[in-house]
Amino acid sequence: MDKHAFVTGGGSGIGLATAKALAGAGWRVTIAGRTEARLRDVAKSIPHTGIQPLDVTDSAAVQAAFHAAAEAAGPVALLVNNAGSVISVPFERTDETAWRAMLNVHVMGAVHCTQAVLPPMKANGWGRIINIASTAGLIGYRNVSAYVAAKHALTGLTKALALEVAKTGITVNAVCPGYTDTEIISSALAKFAAKSQQSSADALARFTAVNPQGRLVKAEEVAAAVLWLASDEAAAVNGIALPVAGGEVS
Repeated sequence: MDKHAFVTGGGSGIGLATAKALAGAGWRVTIAGRTEARLRDVAKSIPHTGIQPLDVTDSAAVQAAFHAAAEAAGPVALLVNNAGSVISVPFERTDETAWRAMLNVHVMGAVHCTQAVLPPMKANGWGRIINIASTAGLIGYRNVSAYVAAKHALTGLTKALALEVAKTGITVNAVCPGYTDTEIISSALAKFAAKSQQSSADALARFTAVNPQGRLVKAEEVAAAVLWLASDEAAAVNGIALPVAGGEVS
């Protein structure tokens, strides 16, 4: 493959699994995230991988990071917008700070990164932009209204931009995982179990009940979807929001 992929939120979970899958397929990979020490640690286990400490909500920092990454590993041919977080609180207790945090990281973070890669992708006549959304970008969930709204905005951005670049050799798609076995879900499970005074097994059962397969999605399964969408064989796939959720949504 010998092309350069840039993965935000690449230090753990879906981002890390994606970086490993891409490196295994021959991509040069840059992983970005807020914690430099973590990036350095995980990069040791992934061949042909560089790091860029980065807060995607800072547009100037994003431009600088992509410039540095391109100088080190060549122009970015694949952008995986994976950086994100979750704030879980009922709507009536979701303050403006929480709303701005969710919209800034999930929507504006993707906007900043996409703005950085789109001109060189157009110049090269080839590119892949893959947004890691969520089933929350397709349906609703209780107590995460700001997160759900932000993910819906991200899938909408995906569909709109896909039309704008359709004749340029660039595709724009979203992958929408269901509940996935990551640190974020592990933390959510622990908090839910403590708050509801349930066992860990009962808390897990509550989360997996929405998946017809009765399990958490594996991060590697999400990464496999990204790898396919990044391929030449997926060139005609553009503007989709692909669920990886065991049949929860279609």
